[in-house]
Amino acid sequence: MASWGEASQSRLIGKRITRLSGKDKVTGKAKYTYDINRPGMLYARILRSDVAHANVIDIDLSRAEELPGVKAVLPIIEVGKKLRYQGQEIAAVAAETDDIAKDALRLIFVDLEELPFVVTEEDALAEGAPQIRDWVGNKSNPGTNEKGEVEIGFNEAAVTVEAKYHTPVQTHVCLETHGNVAEWTDDQNLTVWASTQAVFGVRDDLAGRFELPANQVRVITEHMGGGFGSKFGAGVEGRTAVQLAKITGQPVKLMLTRRAEHLVAGNRPSMTQHVKAGASRDGRLIAYDMRGYGTGGISSGAGFQAPYVYSVDNIRTERFNVTINAGNQRAMRAPGHPQGAFAMDSLMDELAEKLGMNPLEFRRINDPSEVRQAQYTLGAQEIGWHRRNTIPGSGTGVKKHGIGVGSGLWGGGGGRGTQARVTINADGTVEAVTGTQDIGTGIRTAIAIIVAEEFGLTPTDIAVKVGDSGPGLRSGGSGGSQTTASVAPVIKTAAEAAIQKLFEHVAPLLQAPVDDLRVGNGTIYVASDRTKTVTWHQATGLLGMESISEGGNWDQELRQHGVAGTQFAEVEVDTETGNVQVIKIVAVQDCGLAINRLTTESQINGGVIMGLGQTLLEERIMDPLTGRMLNANLEDYKVPGTYEIPEIKSIVFDTHRKVTGVGEPPCIPTLGAIANAVYNAIGVRIRELPITPDKVLTALAQKKHKEVSNG
Repeated sequence: MASWGEASQSRLIGKRITRLSGKDKVTGKAKYTYDINRPGMLYARILRSDVAHANVIDIDLSRAEELPGVKAVLPIIEVGKKLRYQGQEIAAVAAETDDIAKDALRLIFVDLEELPFVVTEEDALAEGAPQIRDWVGNKSNPGTNEKGEVEIGFNEAAVTVEAKYHTPVQTHVCLETHGNVAEWTDDQNLTVWASTQAVFGVRDDLAGRFELPANQVRVITEHMGGGFGSKFGAGVEGRTAVQLAKITGQPVKLMLTRRAEHLVAGNRPSMTQHVKAGASRDGRLIAYDMRGYGTGGISSGAGFQAPYVYSVDNIRTERFNVTINAGNQRAMRAPGHPQGAFAMDSLMDELAEKLGMNPLEFRRINDPSEVRQAQYTLGAQEIGWHRRNTIPGSGTGVKKHGIGVGSGLWGGGGGRGTQARVTINADGTVEAVTGTQDIGTGIRTAIAIIVAEEFGLTPTDIAVKVGDSGPGLRSGGSGGSQTTASVAPVIKTAAEAAIQKLFEHVAPLLQAPVDDLRVGNGTIYVASDRTKTVTWHQATGLLGMESISEGGNWDQELRQHGVAGTQFAEVEVDTETGNVQVIKIVAVQDCGLAINRLTTESQINGGVIMGLGQTLLEERIMDPLTGRMLNANLEDYKVPGTYEIPEIKSIVFDTHRKVTGVGEPPCIPTLGAIANAVYNAIGVRIRELPITPDKVLTALAQKKHKEVSNG
């Protein structure tokens, strides 16, 4: 049976290995799509709707076409069609410079008949609201789930909590915006440099759209500056770049502006949850009733898990989508899970308080995961759980401290579909090639570690080629934390097959059977007689003019499906300004076998920072009067910077010797952990994210008013 072996036997796997691409990235040698500049390249821009809803009466492109330096003007929407949200594409231009392209957009005449719109869930659900799509009352058909006897459960409950929890829309803010550089080498062969999480997905998309054989479309993603679920297909911008390149016969670069990134590049849907839950006197969750809804803009996709993590025998849930005139949702790091975790972990603390129980003990009673049970112990020790306020808000002084906990779960087990080859050349060089893309998670380095481990070499000895559909070694998209678990087993089995072939060449020289050969540090030796050994280069020299090139197979015995995580947060809340400063996050994350401990810790850090942003800062703000997003920039749409980022203690909980993904799960527990810590600090529950200073001050004022009123 396939195995990664014992940890004590690993030279490289599980250690902290510097990224192979690190030097190129810090020196600027690494090429992102934004950095690609082709001879004779044109620059493209897209004219976008500035209204939320309208009929297109007329489009006149003639003045833009006549502008010197403009090479092509392309309508994207037809006259007679509807614009359904701010940012929707109207037309595109390609010009000799970016400034000329911007000027050309101003010369396009568009006649619109503006229509009624709604851009908030409340307005969309109101009686008489404009109908946005073919949903009755702008609501999708509800999804329901029932288990057990909810009413009986509530009758038996010693305590109940009823509350409304809300998480707003969060837009994608990729450091590198969506975009492509498209170049036709002739009428039937296309090369696209794409900022994408799915090299082969973009290839197939464009091949289908332009009626080309897939092998005549080459997609390259050497490096990619963030995607988080939003960069799987070619998108309107990708197809437009290719079309403009075809019209002009010249390469075309089309990168989204930061404003467009906010408006059309996808978002994490909002979620409002009306919850009632009950628990028994001994601390068991026994009843859970939830009605929830959210908006993915003009599309559906507002999903979440409820109840989350913890076991409940009696459940009744209903959830539905609300459609509004805003850009559509796209998958965003752990889709649906952070929203569910925030509400559930807040609810758990509220129930525990009513029972007079320690919230960590309450979780232990209701959490079936043995992994998380161990993580609770580790995390509590690291954060100093004993220091939390026994009575929330009881600390003295203007700046109050609090500690909270949250939990999460994820899949990430990978799957079939990756193709890879490992090649050993006679000069001792080694290549590992597969079609996956390194989206910043370090899969390029993980591949090198696996091959180097099998061959007794160092990671820098391995030439890894990824992010190019040209070799035809297909791999899936990098989403769902599936990449490492999909790629690693195939790379390992390919490397195993290649080294066995090399053993066959070496065995006669060492006068030993193949199954008695092993790899050492840059050597191959006989296990039963260590005096018989050859260097790596002596061994590969036996190949003469040949090379060994072997493919691999995906082996599910090498991967783990399903991970658990828990986080503890310590915060400081300034009761005069309302500012919440996170002091420390302890993230204990199940991650299966950590191929590279350094990049695994980096992934955990990144997930925590993203969760922190969702908890304290990020929110798409729509103007119900104009239908426009008010903060479609990086001045008003806040993301964490150096001031906001706390000490992060990432604990890699790698008790299993099987590979899984860790990209998404670390962003899930952060919301509940911080929200519960804020409550522990100030004694007031804030159930609506982000937890901004105005909400803190309002909650404290209401608490004070209530205390005065009660005498």
